[in-house]
Amino acid sequence: MKQNLNAEITRSIQDFRFPKYHEIPDVGLFLEQVAKYISGFLQPLGDITVTGSMISNYVKKDLVDNPVKKQYYRDQIAYLIFISMAKSVLSLEDIQLFIEIQKKTYDAKTAYEYFCREFEKAILSQAGLCEPLAPLEEGAPDEKIMLRNTSITLAHKIYLDKYFAKLHEKN
Repeated sequence: MKQNLNAEITRSIQDFRFPKYHEIPDVGLFLEQVAKYISGFLQPLGDITVTGSMISNYVKKDLVDNPVKKQYYRDQIAYLIFISMAKSVLSLEDIQLFIEIQKKTYDAKTAYEYFCREFEKAILSQAGLCEPLAPLEEGAPDEKIMLRNTSITLAHKIYLDKYFAKLHEKN
Protein backbone atom coordinates (compact mmCIF):
# COMPACT_ATOMS: atom_id res chain seq x y z
CA MET A 1 0.00 0.00 0.00
CA LYS A 2 2.82 2.42 0.91
CA GLN A 3 4.47 2.19 -2.51
CA ASN A 4 1.13 2.66 -4.25
CA LEU A 5 0.42 5.84 -2.24
CA ASN A 6 3.92 7.15 -2.86
CA ALA A 7 3.54 6.50 -6.60
CA GLU A 8 0.20 8.35 -6.69
CA ILE A 9 1.63 11.32 -4.81
CA THR A 10 4.73 11.37 -6.99
CA ARG A 11 2.61 11.40 -10.16
CA SER A 12 0.55 14.29 -8.82
CA ILE A 13 3.57 16.55 -8.25
CA GLN A 14 6.26 15.37 -10.67
CA ASP A 15 5.46 17.98 -13.30
CA PHE A 16 4.70 20.87 -10.94
CA ARG A 17 6.43 24.11 -11.84
CA PHE A 18 5.73 27.67 -10.83
CA PRO A 19 5.30 30.16 -13.65
CA LYS A 20 8.63 31.77 -14.46
CA TYR A 21 8.81 35.42 -13.46
CA HIS A 22 8.62 36.62 -17.07
CA GLU A 23 5.54 34.38 -17.62
CA ILE A 24 3.54 36.09 -14.88
CA PRO A 25 1.12 38.54 -16.50
CA ASP A 26 2.20 42.16 -16.33
CA VAL A 27 -0.80 43.60 -18.14
CA GLY A 28 -2.86 44.25 -15.03
CA LEU A 29 -5.25 41.62 -13.72
CA PHE A 30 -8.30 42.32 -11.61
CA LEU A 31 -8.68 40.78 -8.16
CA GLU A 32 -10.70 37.72 -9.15
CA GLN A 33 -8.47 37.10 -12.18
CA VAL A 34 -5.41 37.08 -9.91
CA ALA A 35 -7.10 34.68 -7.49
CA LYS A 36 -8.05 32.33 -10.32
CA TYR A 37 -4.59 32.55 -11.91
CA ILE A 38 -2.74 31.72 -8.69
CA SER A 39 -5.17 29.01 -7.59
CA GLY A 40 -4.83 27.38 -11.00
CA PHE A 41 -1.07 27.12 -10.71
CA LEU A 42 -1.17 25.87 -7.13
CA GLN A 43 -3.96 23.31 -7.71
CA PRO A 44 -1.58 20.35 -8.30
CA LEU A 45 -0.15 20.86 -4.80
CA GLY A 46 -3.44 20.12 -3.09
CA ASP A 47 -5.71 22.27 -1.00
CA ILE A 48 -4.00 25.62 -1.61
CA THR A 49 -6.49 28.17 -2.85
CA VAL A 50 -6.53 31.92 -3.03
CA THR A 51 -9.65 34.07 -2.93
CA GLY A 52 -10.23 37.71 -3.68
CA SER A 53 -10.93 38.40 -0.01
CA MET A 54 -7.63 36.78 0.98
CA ILE A 55 -5.77 38.98 -1.49
CA SER A 56 -7.58 42.08 -0.22
CA ASN A 57 -6.58 41.11 3.31
CA TYR A 58 -2.91 40.77 2.29
CA VAL A 59 -3.08 44.25 0.73
CA LYS A 60 -4.67 45.69 3.89
CA LYS A 61 -1.89 44.13 5.98
CA ASP A 62 0.72 45.71 3.65
CA LEU A 63 2.07 42.33 2.52
CA VAL A 64 1.44 43.38 -1.07
CA ASP A 65 1.36 46.82 -2.69
CA ASN A 66 -2.03 48.33 -3.39
CA PRO A 67 -3.43 47.58 -6.83
CA VAL A 68 -3.06 50.29 -9.45
CA LYS A 69 -6.52 51.23 -10.72
CA LYS A 70 -7.80 47.94 -9.23
CA GLN A 71 -5.24 45.93 -11.19
CA TYR A 72 -2.36 43.75 -10.03
CA TYR A 73 0.93 43.41 -11.88
CA ARG A 74 3.84 40.95 -12.04
CA ASP A 75 5.64 41.87 -8.80
CA GLN A 76 2.40 41.85 -6.82
CA ILE A 77 1.37 38.49 -8.29
CA ALA A 78 4.81 37.01 -7.53
CA TYR A 79 4.48 38.11 -3.90
CA LEU A 80 0.96 36.71 -3.76
CA ILE A 81 2.18 33.33 -5.00
CA PHE A 82 4.80 33.28 -2.24
CA ILE A 83 2.31 34.40 0.41
CA SER A 84 -0.26 31.83 -0.73
CA MET A 85 2.29 29.08 -0.23
CA ALA A 86 4.01 30.36 2.90
CA LYS A 87 0.80 31.04 4.85
CA SER A 88 0.36 27.31 5.42
CA VAL A 89 3.57 27.17 7.49
CA LEU A 90 4.20 30.77 8.63
CA SER A 91 2.09 33.40 10.34
CA LEU A 92 1.20 36.51 8.37
CA GLU A 93 3.37 38.53 10.76
CA ASP A 94 6.36 36.30 9.98
CA ILE A 95 5.65 36.51 6.26
CA GLN A 96 5.55 40.30 6.53
CA LEU A 97 8.93 40.31 8.30
CA PHE A 98 10.30 37.86 5.72
CA ILE A 99 9.21 40.16 2.87
CA GLU A 100 10.67 43.23 4.60
CA ILE A 101 14.03 41.46 4.92
CA GLN A 102 13.87 40.29 1.31
CA LYS A 103 13.12 43.78 -0.01
CA LYS A 104 16.29 45.09 1.65
CA THR A 105 18.46 42.51 -0.10
CA TYR A 106 16.86 41.34 -3.37
CA ASP A 107 14.44 42.66 -5.95
CA ALA A 108 11.11 40.87 -6.42
CA LYS A 109 12.25 38.99 -9.52
CA THR A 110 15.40 37.58 -7.89
CA ALA A 111 13.56 36.62 -4.70
CA TYR A 112 10.68 34.98 -6.58
CA GLU A 113 12.95 32.99 -8.89
CA TYR A 114 15.06 31.80 -5.96
CA PHE A 115 11.96 30.73 -4.02
CA CYS A 116 10.64 28.84 -7.04
CA ARG A 117 13.93 26.98 -7.56
CA GLU A 118 14.25 26.11 -3.87
CA PHE A 119 10.67 24.90 -3.52
CA GLU A 120 10.66 22.92 -6.77
CA LYS A 121 13.88 21.14 -5.76
CA ALA A 122 12.51 20.51 -2.25
CA ILE A 123 9.20 19.02 -3.43
CA LEU A 124 10.90 16.84 -6.07
CA SER A 125 13.44 15.69 -3.49
CA GLN A 126 10.65 14.91 -1.00
CA ALA A 127 8.94 12.77 -3.65
CA GLY A 128 12.20 10.96 -4.40
CA LEU A 129 12.42 12.40 -7.92
CA CYS A 130 15.82 14.04 -7.45
CA GLU A 131 18.75 14.07 -5.08
CA PRO A 132 18.32 15.65 -1.65
CA LEU A 133 19.07 19.36 -1.50
CA ALA A 134 22.74 20.16 -1.21
CA PRO A 135 23.69 22.12 1.90
CA LEU A 136 23.83 25.88 1.52
CA GLU A 137 27.27 27.41 1.21
CA GLU A 138 29.14 28.22 4.40
CA GLY A 139 28.11 31.63 5.70
CA ALA A 140 24.93 31.78 3.59
CA PRO A 141 22.89 34.88 4.38
CA ASP A 142 19.99 34.54 6.79
CA GLU A 143 17.50 35.24 3.98
CA LYS A 144 18.67 32.18 2.05
CA ILE A 145 18.63 30.00 5.16
CA MET A 146 15.10 31.16 6.01
CA LEU A 147 13.89 30.60 2.46
CA ARG A 148 15.50 27.14 2.27
CA ASN A 149 13.86 26.13 5.55
CA THR A 150 10.50 27.52 4.44
CA SER A 151 10.73 25.63 1.14
CA ILE A 152 11.62 22.35 2.84
CA THR A 153 8.85 22.80 5.40
CA LEU A 154 6.33 23.51 2.63
CA ALA A 155 7.46 20.44 0.69
CA HIS A 156 7.08 18.22 3.74
CA LYS A 157 3.68 19.68 4.59
CA ILE A 158 2.34 19.30 1.06
CA TYR A 159 3.63 15.74 0.84
CA LEU A 160 2.02 14.85 4.19
CA ASP A 161 -1.25 16.55 3.24
CA LYS A 162 -1.34 14.55 0.02
CA TYR A 163 -0.45 11.35 1.85
CA PHE A 164 -3.22 11.81 4.41
CA ALA A 165 -5.71 12.77 1.69
CA LYS A 166 -4.89 9.51 -0.13
CA LEU A 167 -5.28 7.54 3.11
CA HIS A 168 -8.68 9.13 3.72
CA GLU A 169 -9.73 8.27 0.16
CA LYS A 170 -8.77 4.63 0.72
CA ASN A 171 -10.73 4.36 3.99
